[in-house]
Amino acid sequence: MDNESTEPFEFSTHLLSSICEDASSVPTSILILSTLVAVSGSYVFGSAVGYSSPAQSGIMDDLNLGVAEYSVFGSVLTIGAMVGAIGSGSIADYAGRRLAMGLSQLFCILGWLAIAFSKVAWWLYIGRLLLGCGMGLLSYVVPVYIAEITPKDLRGGFTAIHQLMICFGVSLTYLIGAYLNWRVLALIGTIPCLAQLLSLYFISESPRWLAKVGLLERSESALQHLRGKNADVSEEAIEIIEFTEVFQEQTEASMIGLFQLQYLKSLTVRFLCLIHASYLKILQILMVFSYNVR
Repeated sequence: MDNESTEPFEFSTHLLSSICEDASSVPTSILILSTLVAVSGSYVFGSAVGYSSPAQSGIMDDLNLGVAEYSVFGSVLTIGAMVGAIGSGSIADYAGRRLAMGLSQLFCILGWLAIAFSKVAWWLYIGRLLLGCGMGLLSYVVPVYIAEITPKDLRGGFTAIHQLMICFGVSLTYLIGAYLNWRVLALIGTIPCLAQLLSLYFISESPRWLAKVGLLERSESALQHLRGKNADVSEEAIEIIEFTEVFQEQTEASMIGLFQLQYLKSLTVRFLCLIHASYLKILQILMVFSYNVR
């Protein structure tokens, strides 16, 4: 009889906990806003990749560039991206995710302006190189930021928006580039850069980065802001702190420890981001020459 009497209570408790978990999985408006601000950088990534093809004939005619000179313009983006990618992890860890995104957009804005107002090939190359540096930084910090602010059961869907916006940026740049002058197209490229730069003030810093640098109260406050006023974030906050402490201890001990099962997801995400970025670099090189292939 005792077992039978406790079964309804256990069932109701399990049902209540399931409902609470489902409620915590509902994305809040600030989480959606933060994600949209972050993926505006993904759009910048895509527009930089797609720019060289529709702008090719206009740039070559106006500045009297040969095929070899324009090939340099197309490929120098990947060199800048490699430079930006090398320092992306250190910058994002030292300055924070928001400041890293802001810095990347400063590179991109300067790059677009240098291209738009260039009179000689060297200004084109400098602008393209700056764009690549910003792009390389964005390729790391945007998916990392999104993954760190989203609940684990929504993380996959939200991080996929990063890739979606890259493709959207490429496609839209192709579309409007067919009807606009290359200088105007470059100036339009600054709009999403400015949009993200001005919007970064209104979004939360990554709770995981705040915990990593020892700002535990701010980390919990940012987590509460992202999950909503009435959400119970105590368990998630403790999990973040414990993971951060263990991760730092293990990093100091040995690099081999990073391949433990508890870190497998984090390492897999970063590895896949690297593979995805490499694929896009190859895709960009092909796009440079696709304009002449009819």
